[in-house]
Formats: sequence, C-alpha cells, structure tokens
Amino acid sequence: MHARRAMLSVSFAVALGIGCGSSTSHGSNASGQGDGGSSSSSGPGGNGASGSSGANGTSSGAGSSGTSSGPASESSSSGGDSGQAGASSGTSGDGGFPVAGNPSGSCTTLTLPAEAQPVDTSSPTTVVGMGTSASCTFQALSTAVSAGGVITFNCGPDPVTISVTSTLTPPISTSGSPVHIVIDGGSKITLDGGKSVRIISWSHATWRTSQDTLTLQHIQLSNGKASGTKQIAACTTQPNAQCSTGYTDGQGGAVFMQDGSLRVIDSVFTGNEAAMLGPDTGGGALYLDGSGTLSYIAQSTFQNNSASNAGAIGMLWVGANIYNSLFEGNSAVGTGANNVDSSECSCDDGNGDQVGSGGNGGAIYKDGGDGVNLTLCGDLVENNTATEFGAGAFLTADGSAAKLVIDDCVFTDNHSPISYWNWCMGVSTDTTSTSPQPVSSNFCDGCNKCQTTCSSAATCGM
Repeated sequence: MHARRAMLSVSFAVALGIGCGSSTSHGSNASGQGDGGSSSSSGPGGNGASGSSGANGTSSGAGSSGTSSGPASESSSSGGDSGQAGASSGTSGDGGFPVAGNPSGSCTTLTLPAEAQPVDTSSPTTVVGMGTSASCTFQALSTAVSAGGVITFNCGPDPVTISVTSTLTPPISTSGSPVHIVIDGGSKITLDGGKSVRIISWSHATWRTSQDTLTLQHIQLSNGKASGTKQIAACTTQPNAQCSTGYTDGQGGAVFMQDGSLRVIDSVFTGNEAAMLGPDTGGGALYLDGSGTLSYIAQSTFQNNSASNAGAIGMLWVGANIYNSLFEGNSAVGTGANNVDSSECSCDDGNGDQVGSGGNGGAIYKDGGDGVNLTLCGDLVENNTATEFGAGAFLTADGSAAKLVIDDCVFTDNHSPISYWNWCMGVSTDTTSTSPQPVSSNFCDGCNKCQTTCSSAATCGM
C-alpha cells in the first residue's frame, strides 16, 4: 500500500467531519479491538438444514442416514455468549440471532449474481450435531470442516455458540478439479474465537490461479484474533528514523484466504482483530490475498472489528463485489500509513525500504496492481475510523486499471484526522481520475453535511 502523509503534498480540501455527532447503531453491536490489515504490492438457496442430515450425507452428530461419529460430552452455550466482547446484541425474529446486512437500503442499480446468493444446502455432506447444543462440539465442527463439502448444523431450536479453540482449515484442491465448500449456520450458529485464535484459515500455495470456493452463509464469526509473529527488525543503519515497525504477518482475525474465491452471505462478523501494527498487515475480520477470481459479500454485517489496516476487510491483489452490507464501528489503528522510501529508511522489511506502519482503511481496504475493481452496492458504511486515510474505504490501484465503483451506498460519520487525499467523505483512492462518479449514493460527515458526488472541492463541517 502506497500512501503516506509525508509524500502527499497535494492537499484536497475534504475533511472528514470529526466530533460533530454520532450515528445510531444498527443490528448487532460488538466490542473488541484488534490489529490490522494493509497490504504489500506484488507482483457459491436456502437456509441450512438444521434439523436433519441430508439423504446422502454423513453426520458428525447424528442423522437419519449415513454414519454417525456420536455425541461428545462437552457442551457449547446455547443462546450465545452474550457477555463476551464482540457478542452480538441485535436480534432477528429467530431466537435472538442477529439480523445481517444493511438495515436501510439495498442495491438497485446492479443485479446480484448467483455467486452472491445463498447456496442450496438441503442435501449436506455433513451435519454437525444431534439435535442438542451439547452435541455441537468443536471436535465435531473441526472434523466436518476438514472433510469439506456442504456443512450444516443440528444443534436444537435455539442459537448456539461453538468455541473455536484452534483454527479451522477447510480443504483445498490438490488436482485439476476445484473444491467447493459451504458452511451454513442456519441463522443459529456463532463461531467464537475467544480473542485467542483465528477462526478459519484457507490458504493455497498458488497465486491467483485457484478456482476453489468457500461459502460462509447464515452464520456469525466473533472474537477471532490473528496475532503477528514476524516482527519487523529494528533498522540500525541510517537513515532509519521513519522505518516501519510492527509485524509482517497476522492478517485476517476471523478468516484468512490466500487464492480461491470467498463468498460471504447473510453473515455477521463482530469483535474480530488482526495484528495491530505494521505496514502490510490487516483485515480485522477478513483478509483476502492473491486471487484471480472475484470474491463476493452480500447482506452481511461487520461491526467493531479492528486491525493495523483494513478494520473489517482487507484485500491484496483481490477483487470483490460487496452488496447490501453494513460496516459499523470498525477501526484501522496503525500509524503513518506506508510507502517505500529509501531516503527515509535504509532497511528492507521484505517489501522494500518501507516507512509508516499502517492506519489505512477503517472499514474496507484494497491494494494491488491486479487491475480488478472493488464494487460496493447497497452498503451502509458508518462510524468507522482510521488513523490515516480512508476511514470508510481505501483503494490504491498501484498504477493498474482497477476502479472503485460505488452505487446505492451511504457513507456517514467515518472519522480520520487527515483532511487531504479524500475523494469523497471517508473515501481515499488513487483512482480519482478513472473511477466513475458514485451513483445514487450519499457521503455525509458527523454534522449531516452530505455530498452525492466526489471531488477535491468538497468540504466537511468541522
């Protein structure tokens, strides 16, 4: 990611409206802070069957057909761990499970493709559980996810939280045929990382070639945590005053994906965190790395996730379409943004002589010269923060043809202390001359001063 305060000498007169009011929270609400995501540049319905297993499926709890691995003795809490940081407080009509997605608008200018629609899971490969919350153990879940296919749950009539004690690893293709994995929570299942582990890691050894898909639908992922382990070494040669600090890893607090296509549908992500400091780490909830196929997010909620960069979603050399979703209370908490500048740092951290340590993209972040667009349609992006650029959304195309497309969206009360390099209120991008003007969208500051078009002449009511 190439944006740093010191290098941006052109000041656009677009401030972000700090401290002039607040917006009402929607749906679920979560606490929790995290570490975060940025990047470096290099170069598939219905609700899941929660009552019985499918005719052709095996069951890791029980089912009317197939083999059963039997119940386990440990119990997960029914109704969700409401006392944990990141637990959702919003309710739907279904036993207290949170409603996902934008509560006040939708995408009308674009047609949602099949990839953004729920997958039919009426004939699952594996059903987790035997009809009670006690039967829905982490062991049963882990076994099902490792086997892949279509996974549903039979945990009883009430919402259930399953504590994830080690990272789940869905399979990847090892031959020419892609794998397609679906995890369907049936609007009753929360996977909780307990602020100690990343919830899902789906990592290919390939770069932008895999055709595998992973779909998460009707499910909540909360309190996942990705911790940095590869610390940037101190630079002992001059110049070194501005060298990057923090970590080069620790991306994706709830989900990390390398290659393949992630589809997130009618799901909730709360209180997840990634590494808190570093120029090229981030993605408090999701981090998507190096994929040649689009990822899709629809009717989903991201609340109170945090990371060095990309408080909610971070993308590096990945394109995505995000529809009808809510981004609220997410934070990019790094400092100094980042840039390669050998005149201020003489040490290579693996991605060049970098200066700055994150802070870009409070909610949504995309970096990389892949030339693939980031499309937002029908989204509500509010009350997100960034210590540097793009409190609502951040895109750097690194000289490629990638564009930022914004239709039917509302950006409001997204805060950053930086008053320049903003294309719209809360939106920073280096594609201002090539991205189309937003369609049927509003960009508002904390004092309800709004704009419908993006330009350097726009100002906020500070």
